[in-house]
Amino acid sequence: MRVAENLNTALHTLMDTRQDLYLLGEDVLDPYGGAFKVTRGLSTRHPGRVLTTPISESAITGVAAGLALCGDSAIVEVMFGDFAALAFDQLLNFASKSVSMYGSRVPMRMIVRCPVGGGRGYGPTHSQSLQKHFVGIPGLALYEMSHLHDNLAVLQEMLAREEPCVLFEDKVLYTRPMHTVRPPFTVENTGGVARVFLDTRPDCVIVAPGGMAHRALAAMHSLLMEEEISCTLLVPSRLYPFDVDVPAAPHVFVVEESTAGGTWGAEVAHAVHRRHWDRLAGPVTLVHSADSVIPTAAHLEREVVVDETVIHRVIREVIRG
Repeated sequence: MRVAENLNTALHTLMDTRQDLYLLGEDVLDPYGGAFKVTRGLSTRHPGRVLTTPISESAITGVAAGLALCGDSAIVEVMFGDFAALAFDQLLNFASKSVSMYGSRVPMRMIVRCPVGGGRGYGPTHSQSLQKHFVGIPGLALYEMSHLHDNLAVLQEMLAREEPCVLFEDKVLYTRPMHTVRPPFTVENTGGVARVFLDTRPDCVIVAPGGMAHRALAAMHSLLMEEEISCTLLVPSRLYPFDVDVPAAPHVFVVEESTAGGTWGAEVAHAVHRRHWDRLAGPVTLVHSADSVIPTAAHLEREVVVDETVIHRVIREVIRG
């Protein structure tokens, strides 16, 4: 099963089992079924609860927050995550604050789905990874889709938090098969964190969100085959609040597609430094995309966005000196 199919199945299951759940977004009705076909079939099966909307991310998110405030549940599909910036006020000043600013806790069951990332040739305003701009908002939890996590379990966890959540979905994952790891690595998933590892003490640990996992896995394989460097990869489904137990290793790398500066990776590095500094051989290394807009041309885009060759090179240089 591909990732998009797994997500679509998860949404169908939620809509079937939760009669209070609404889905809102642009062009989500059949036969179109959303820009990436993730909502295909939902409006046919639940015509009164799948609502197509005008092109206004602020309005869509505001309506979803209103539904949540009144006791219903809502999932918003933002066609391209870049435009979540237009919904930022609703998330920052309305939805997240509504959980706690009325004198007692108010359940706010809402999820904003944001397709993000480069690699598809969509250009500067349709290819960004804006996760860092949402980190640290009280009452707002951040998740990222992964081919190593079942989407139904992730969405159920998000709704169970009873607070607004943002789910970042790297667009290059939609067509990838679920739960695939190249030998000789093994994967296990516990507590919302997928761990990909060898049966040996690792030379380093890589922490990466779901959209970077397949690139980190490719780098891990080449590092093992070409450099005899063994890596363990940790892929948390929840990015923030961040709480991941990092296994013992002398080097830790955090890989993300965001540009540098005030990032999720910096938050992870802070947590790892605080907990594990006495056992590290050096500072946590952050691996980012270049400080640039994302070009449309494929050959230029590859020079900007982090890929497995960049991850391989950085890890080799740090460990080999």
